[in-house]
Amino acid sequence: MNDLSKSVRNVMVIFLFCFIALISYIAYFQVFKGPDIANDSGNKRLWAKRNEVLRGTIYDRDGEALTSSIRIDKFNQSREYIYGDLYVHALGYIDERFGITGLEDQFDSELSKYNSFSNGIRNFFKDFDLKSSFENRDEEKVGNGIVTTLDYDIQKAAYDAMGDLKGAVVALNPKTGEILAMVSKPTYDPSNLEQVIEDANSGVDNDSKLLNRAISGIYPPGSVFKTVTLAAALENDSSVANRTFSDTGKILFPDGTALNNYMNQAHGDLSLQMAYRVSSNVVFGTLAMEMGNSKLKEVAERFGFNSRINGTGLTIPASNFPTLEDYEVGDIAQSGIGQGRVLSTPIQMAIVAATVANDGVLMEPKLVNKIVDKDGNTIKEISNKVLKENVISKDIANTVKEYMGYLVSNNLYRWPAFEGTNAGGKTGTADYMLEDGSEGIPHGWFISLAPIDDPQIAVAVIVEEGENGAGSAAQIASQVVRTAILGD
Repeated sequence: MNDLSKSVRNVMVIFLFCFIALISYIAYFQVFKGPDIANDSGNKRLWAKRNEVLRGTIYDRDGEALTSSIRIDKFNQSREYIYGDLYVHALGYIDERFGITGLEDQFDSELSKYNSFSNGIRNFFKDFDLKSSFENRDEEKVGNGIVTTLDYDIQKAAYDAMGDLKGAVVALNPKTGEILAMVSKPTYDPSNLEQVIEDANSGVDNDSKLLNRAISGIYPPGSVFKTVTLAAALENDSSVANRTFSDTGKILFPDGTALNNYMNQAHGDLSLQMAYRVSSNVVFGTLAMEMGNSKLKEVAERFGFNSRINGTGLTIPASNFPTLEDYEVGDIAQSGIGQGRVLSTPIQMAIVAATVANDGVLMEPKLVNKIVDKDGNTIKEISNKVLKENVISKDIANTVKEYMGYLVSNNLYRWPAFEGTNAGGKTGTADYMLEDGSEGIPHGWFISLAPIDDPQIAVAVIVEEGENGAGSAAQIASQVVRTAILGD
């Protein structure tokens, strides 16, 4: 073969390689990247396609409209949130400039889908009438509706009880996983989204109003985590409920550090039930050290820690329970009281309370009950799903409920709204460090379930810089529970 033939062959090989590479790239782009680009909120063609259909309505659990859409012209429509900021963090927003968030994003395809099949069946006989046929030809295409799990009364009670405080409230039906209320404060007006986004981008919004603290806020849980430690201790030592503990006010560690009780109180001799009621750091730090990291971590993970939870209409980021070495005794003790490297979202702690309430069965959280067409006809029911069986045994769940009930019944003078609800609960005071290394004002937590004998609601409340859980966090939880159980 002469030199010219070799050169031609080499050029052809190079061209063939480039051609194969180009075809492979195009195929990869079409198969793997194409759907992402097509569904990207900034895709102009997608927005044009959306606007062909008037966006469907989002409803509360009782069928009351929470949104409406108004046709501006052939290519544009306006989305209205009927209750302003009451539901904004649960529903999210949709805006061609700023994208889509929350439930608007999770169910975008359904809200933008015209259910032409059901409408076609309904209009089949009308089409025999020529006049009717012409009248229906220009009928507005309206997207499917979404019926949420949200309860107006409970949502409003949580919103009002939070007032101007910063934090979050989550309320679940423990038997179904339905989210009855989801409030994040501070909030924002979805009708003034341009200003809200501008403030967030410019640094004017120091309160992170766009953040849904109920799902995405992550905090040290403090003493509400003792509910998990209690369940783990009951599981790992059948005699622990009959023990007497000596609480001297602190645990001293070999490195010279100490774990102190709240306000440095020394509680003396305590039963496990009383230790839970007074929230003894000494007792629950000791229990964590006795169990060791692996056993407590195993129970925490059964409750949902260290795993992202995908529910219907929401995705919950993973809360964190650390892996610790045996020699890290101080950190192990801290983990038993929900401090150190333990971090939780508010909804995760609501899931803990709900799982205890549901006899140890963890239901998948869901924000949507069904999809309907524009006339309210059901297209799809969203069933309740068990996420985990036997997180803890029914006997242990009953003991934890008993302890939670004992705590609330002995504090009704402080939280009178709990009167008559047969509720259980747990306070939490969560310490944390500021960026400059100084201690921040503690967050206040409260988790609750009610009524103990047949739980209908489980609640988690966090008040940022609330100082302690027995104050505003407990008051908020009591109002939410009272509304759900007694209707006032």
